[in-house]
Amino acid sequence: MSSDRPVVIPDIQMDLRGTPCPINFVRTKLRLEQMSPGSLLEIWLDPGEPIEQVPDSLTMEGYNVEQIEDRSDFFAVRIRVPA
Repeated sequence: MSSDRPVVIPDIQMDLRGTPCPINFVRTKLRLEQMSPGSLLEIWLDPGEPIEQVPDSLTMEGYNVEQIEDRSDFFAVRIRVPA
């Protein structure tokens, strides 16, 4: 199986399934603040309010949400720490 897109491995993964809003956003933001510039964080969010709220809130905080992937029972969101 070949793909034109390179495989990008996140520096850190956080499973936030089952974590309510706004706790999931707070945990994500705290983790991003601890990471090096240019690092990639992948978080796993539930459907509904978490996936509707958290990416937008991160964008408003100045983070680059690079990818949102629907993995059927949850969403994988990749966020890049600003350089």
